Amino acid sequence: MGILSQSIKYALKKMDIPLLCMCLMATCFGIVLIASATVGPTGGDWGNVIVQSAAMIIGVGLYVTFSIIDIEHFAEKWWLFFAFDVVMILLLATPLGVGKYGNKSWLDIPGVPFMIQPSEIVKLPFTILLAKQMAWFRQNRRMRGLDSLFWPAAHMGFMVLLIYAVSSDAGSALVYLMIYIGMAFAAGLPWYWFATGFVGAGVGILGLVIFDKVPSHMMSRFIALFNHNYDPQGVNWQQNRGIMALGSGGLFGQGLFNGIQTQSTNDWALPERETDFIFCVAGEELGMVGCLAIILLEAVIIYRCFQTARVAKTTMGSYICVGLATMLMFQTIENIGMCLYIMPVIGLTLPFFSYGGSSIVTLLAAMGIISGVRSRTLPEWLRNS
Repeated sequence: MGILSQSIKYALKKMDIPLLCMCLMATCFGIVLIASATVGPTGGDWGNVIVQSAAMIIGVGLYVTFSIIDIEHFAEKWWLFFAFDVVMILLLATPLGVGKYGNKSWLDIPGVPFMIQPSEIVKLPFTILLAKQMAWFRQNRRMRGLDSLFWPAAHMGFMVLLIYAVSSDAGSALVYLMIYIGMAFAAGLPWYWFATGFVGAGVGILGLVIFDKVPSHMMSRFIALFNHNYDPQGVNWQQNRGIMALGSGGLFGQGLFNGIQTQSTNDWALPERETDFIFCVAGEELGMVGCLAIILLEAVIIYRCFQTARVAKTTMGSYICVGLATMLMFQTIENIGMCLYIMPVIGLTLPFFSYGGSSIVTLLAAMGIISGVRSRTLPEWLRNS
């Protein structure tokens, strides 16, 4: 009993308790919204709620684990991390890979009661390895030479192309690009490289549009942003229903488990309500107050991540925090912007709130890594006293 008590005290001493509390508040809030979006319309199917709750419990275990261990020590075996990334993505090309929503992004493993999304899980080792690369170049080359630009960018580009080639999931691939941009900015990559990259990307996209090389489903999603009457029964359907749900909630909403679209099983009801459009569920049933509560929770968690980056003991630890914070920030902005009809639908869920077992486990593990970085901000003799 004494050993167990000491272990708990040691874990509590190591963990960033405020960050864990904020993450659990957001996740539990999300589970309530998922229950309203799935149990209400079906009259009793608790499957999604059970999976999300189980994922949260697993995620908390990983949070505690990563708060205690030094992930930078394990990153010395960088080739194992990289091999893990590649193998996980390539598994999608096997019979285990499952297509959904036009993307082959899930693994259906026999005996496992839920599907796994490799691109979610791989975000963590990718971010850790990229931080290791950038920290090395920062300390040895000051991020000025071409090699300090090329190798981290090549790492990112390889993963982006691999994910898109295997799964056709452009949304997930874009998250990896944003993680790189956030970390490269923090590492001090000269501004002219960013300018060159943005101009080059703009010219490339323009060329693809002019020569009609952009996939039609991607092009139509961007057209929909500027013309809300474009294909109202097709590509515009989801966002039209979403903005109507948000608008109908008013200040305080129609009441939890009482939203007209959220609780309906009709064809005209809010689609993908437990995943991509969970923010619209909050808007319809809890109104602007509920939406602002979600934004506040996301903002506080992201701020905590950046704050930890500032006090991190090592350069690598700081970059890990920046990369994971950038991931949260981009996904939050994209998902909420999608619901507000100002960003295209690219299949990115709202962190901590949307349904997705792989996502919740990965997010809580990621926050555990940040908690671990925070626990090692003091000198060794103070941390172990």
